[in-house]
Parts: sequence; C-alpha cells; structure tokens
Amino acid sequence: MERAFELLEHLADAGGEMALSELTEVSGLPMPTIYRLMRTLVNHGYVRQEPSKRYALGPRLIRLGEGANRLLGTWARPVLARLVDDVGETANMAVLEGDEAVYVAQVPSKHSMRMFTEVGRRVQPHCTGVGKALLSQLPDERVRDILGRTGMAAHTPNTFTDQDALLAELRRIREQGFALDDEEQEIGVRCVAVPLRGAPALTALSVSGPSGRMTLEAVADVAPIVRDAADRFAKELGGA
Repeated sequence: MERAFELLEHLADAGGEMALSELTEVSGLPMPTIYRLMRTLVNHGYVRQEPSKRYALGPRLIRLGEGANRLLGTWARPVLARLVDDVGETANMAVLEGDEAVYVAQVPSKHSMRMFTEVGRRVQPHCTGVGKALLSQLPDERVRDILGRTGMAAHTPNTFTDQDALLAELRRIREQGFALDDEEQEIGVRCVAVPLRGAPALTALSVSGPSGRMTLEAVADVAPIVRDAADRFAKELGGA
C-alpha cells in the first residue's frame, strides 16, 4: 500500500501523468513491481492508462479529493476563527481545482465593514492572494500552462497581466513565505495569503480586509501570524 500511494504522489507531483520509465526513475522501484501496482490502480479506477501508454491520475480519485476537501474546510474553521481573533479581519481557505482557486472555508471579521467571499466561489489565481499562494507551490512550467488557459485579465490597475512579471512575483512569495494581493482583484481590498503545506490538495490560508485597515504596515505584522497559523494547522493535519 505504501508503494502504491508513493506512485500516486509521484504522478501528482509531475502534473498528473508519467511514463512507466519515469515512475521507475523517480521511485527507485523495479519496473515489474511498478507495472503490477499500476495495473491494480488502473483496474480500480484510481489511475488510467492513456493511448500513449503513459499513466495518469484516474477519475475515481476525484470523489476522494472532494470528500477530503469538504472535511478540510470543516477542520479549518477553528484555525480560521483563531486568525479572526488574532488579526481582526476575515480569514479564508482556498484550494486549487483545475485552473481556479476555490474558497472552501471562511470565518468573517467582526467589523461591520468586512470582506465576504462565498464558500464555493471560484476565482482566477493570478489576481488573488490565495491564488498566488497556490501558484507559488507549482513549478513555473505548470504556472505558465494554467495562465495560458485562463488568461490574465486586468481587474484593477494593480493586476499582474504579464506572465514573466507574475513568475518573478511567485519567486518572491516563495522566498518571503507569503503572498500579497495589493488591491489586485478589487480596489480598496488587501489580502495576505500563505501556502498550507501537507494538505490533501494545493491549499492556502488568507486574511483579507479593507486597505484602510490592512495597510502595508499592518501586512508586516499580519503575515507572520498567518504563517504561524498555517504551520500549526499543517502539523495538526500531519498528526491526524
């Protein structure tokens, strides 16, 4: 079972599709062993074999992933509630589904003027804090593929509309450990987001608020708090 799960992880890390020879190289397992395991996974729908003979993640994993995402949103609510108490602004969690960031959990701020995003809302990743935190967890090639399909529409004058500029921004995000939506999706709104490592899907936590309260000076204080919350949650997930 451990070997089968490792092969699924290798497929996911490679973008969902690999040749048998590539699986042999990255896993270190003998080719006959990999072939037997992959045939079992194919027979149960967790892997499919393409006409090219390459192996790809199968449709039966979707049901497992959707169930895990629903549970993840439930587990995240206490973490988001603590973030709201610590920061005073709305806290969110989003995952990458296909080419979009999808909000799966939110706890609203107690302020009368607050940010609100419906759970289930889908947004383009290039112009949002959670979206950039999600993209920062992918190799540049995958990011270019996603942006090529979604385009980079300008929602405000601050939106990134050039792939190279966004890739440079993603490198900064990886170095500093958090993403900033500096009024890139909506004028008057700032958002700080961080990757959630160890989640069942690419995931990010964020805190968003009016730019009048979420000043750039405030961002410097908020970012470490969101990072710490994500680190604690990741440890909880790892121990689950």
